Amino acid sequence: MLDKQLEAMMVQAQAAGMPDLCDLPPEACRGLYRQILAAADVAPADVGVSEHRGSVDGTAVHLRVYTPRGAAGALPVILYFHGGGYALGDLDGYDNVCRQLCQDSGAIVASAAYRLAPEHPFPAAPEDAWAALNWVAEHARRFGGDPSRLAVAGDSAGAALATVVAIQARDAGGPAIRFQALVYPPAAGGHDGDYPSHQRHAAGPTLTLRTMEYFNRHYFGAAAKAPDWRGAPLLAPSLAGLPPALLLLAAHDPLRDEAMAYGEALLAAGNAVTIVEYHGLAHGFISMGGGIAAARLAQQQLAAVLRQALGG
Repeated sequence: MLDKQLEAMMVQAQAAGMPDLCDLPPEACRGLYRQILAAADVAPADVGVSEHRGSVDGTAVHLRVYTPRGAAGALPVILYFHGGGYALGDLDGYDNVCRQLCQDSGAIVASAAYRLAPEHPFPAAPEDAWAALNWVAEHARRFGGDPSRLAVAGDSAGAALATVVAIQARDAGGPAIRFQALVYPPAAGGHDGDYPSHQRHAAGPTLTLRTMEYFNRHYFGAAAKAPDWRGAPLLAPSLAGLPPALLLLAAHDPLRDEAMAYGEALLAAGNAVTIVEYHGLAHGFISMGGGIAAARLAQQQLAAVLRQALGG
């Protein structure tokens, strides 16, 4: 059963004639996504904010860094990658999400920008994510962070990027990541599998199967399938030896089953994994904490687990 607060929100959106994201060209789609993110978001938390730019091996890095007020000493760092199907989303759209995560967790949150499709198709996003991780690991102390207490986190496409850089860091021998927090990741990258939720929730209520395919075509090209595991972490040759993970899933989400499959694959590879499913919620709940009580609980749970994992 759909959460009653979410149900009321969707009825209101339908009455207003809100189109499906996939029915708009990318720039208009981005504008609508900003409105959706703002519609049920929490009020801005009072935290410190600074902008940081740099580069790693020629790849540009742009981060918005959030710091808890009144904090003393070097703090844990959460590197956060926003969602949006690799085609939507930006630092402004996720400003409140990251402010709230900073306040709730007591950690520094570094929100990473990355290039978007279709202007910048695969593998632009994972290249930017990897550069952001390396920059943060090297420069965390300049904004009060402790690089020995570093986590990666993200929602939707950003969750896939977070776990992809965790795999890359394992293979490269660093940077050291203590924890990965993954909110409804699209782990299959458009590849077929035993994912009944694709059809069960093809019509949403938030993310639709048509919009998933729209994103995959923009990001991966005409085949709409990830060319390698950097777009589909379920295809990684090995998932062994990764940081402990939290997966937050939504029951009313076409991505539910592939996200669950990824959690099970992490477990089968010997990793410590906690999987939590919110039975009344749908894709996108991480930005709905201002309008849906269960979504706010999910935000608090995400922050509490990160706080514990990072020793905050």
